[in-house]
Amino acid sequence: MITSLLLSTAFLMQSAAADNPFETEIVADLEHPWAMTFMPDGRLLVTEKAGSLLIVNQSGDVETEVSGVPEVDFGGQGGLGDIILAPDFATSGKVYVSFVEAGTRGRRGAAVASATLNGDALEGLEVIWRQEPKTTGRGHFGHRLAFSPDGQHLFISSGDRQKFTPAQSNRMNLGKILRVNPDGSIPEDNPFYDQGGVMAEVWTLGMRNPLGLAFDAEGTLWEIEMGPAHGDEFQRIDRGENYGYPIVSNGDHYSGREIPDHDTRPEFRAPDEYWVPAISPSSLMIYQGTAFPEWTGSAFIGGLSSQAIVRVAFDCEGEGDTICEAERFEMGARIREVEEGPAGNIWVLEDGGERGGEGRLLKLSPQS
Repeated sequence: MITSLLLSTAFLMQSAAADNPFETEIVADLEHPWAMTFMPDGRLLVTEKAGSLLIVNQSGDVETEVSGVPEVDFGGQGGLGDIILAPDFATSGKVYVSFVEAGTRGRRGAAVASATLNGDALEGLEVIWRQEPKTTGRGHFGHRLAFSPDGQHLFISSGDRQKFTPAQSNRMNLGKILRVNPDGSIPEDNPFYDQGGVMAEVWTLGMRNPLGLAFDAEGTLWEIEMGPAHGDEFQRIDRGENYGYPIVSNGDHYSGREIPDHDTRPEFRAPDEYWVPAISPSSLMIYQGTAFPEWTGSAFIGGLSSQAIVRVAFDCEGEGDTICEAERFEMGARIREVEEGPAGNIWVLEDGGERGGEGRLLKLSPQS
């Protein structure tokens, strides 16, 4: 359903923290927004979890609701998810969308579909990937998407569905990052291709709830992942590596039961940065723009419980590690996604919350 935009014109609001080094403009009010991507003409495609795909211009007007969107299983953390453009979108009009679909006997799972955006309609929608197996519950779908810089491969994050053990199982594609061809077929150079089945899709395993994927300027893939009770992780994604969950984590179970830390099991890939207490990450963007030149090359993480945007630097000085949290910008609301805009401004979706509510689209610009 198209939500009414309460603002006929965009206006500047005071930053949640007076010392935030940007001006914050409220662009639109949306309902349960989850993801956005910019089209070549500067307009945004925005997903709302209940099942709407909107075309929104940079003035905040919802120009249309796109038809042909797959039916979604909406509730908890599930619904319509990520939206990205195919590398050849300018000529093909193809997009990729993730969503949660219902199964039988109360089970559900994430799926990824491709389709052609023709005006205000998705045409030729085809599901190219599914979580296997579908399972009960409404959490930890993951389902973030990213194309490799050469456009040859699609990476898909798949959460453990709050079931723990699937992250280490070779019979399930839950709790893993997958690598497929744009049509959903499996590349023969995947690290576990020879094992067949769903393991052939797997690029890395031992993940909990990976909610952000992004490539840096050098073509390296990075991931942000929500930990259990604390222990959120930011890490480079290395082909074939096991990241250890649920055997190790720098957080513990919500029950209070301890999980051994990463340093107790060096055979598992440890995070490059982690958070105790949690920031509850929702998304990941690596900034390549020049509107904020001091931030070029930094990673930006949306924070839910932390109600913040977290900047991670790759060249920290005076630290034991080169990667660290460099700044945290208090936003006064749960942040669902952070995206770089065409002019290098930073665009932000607030989270409407799992129980309903609005989520604003914001534009962050350098202070004038």
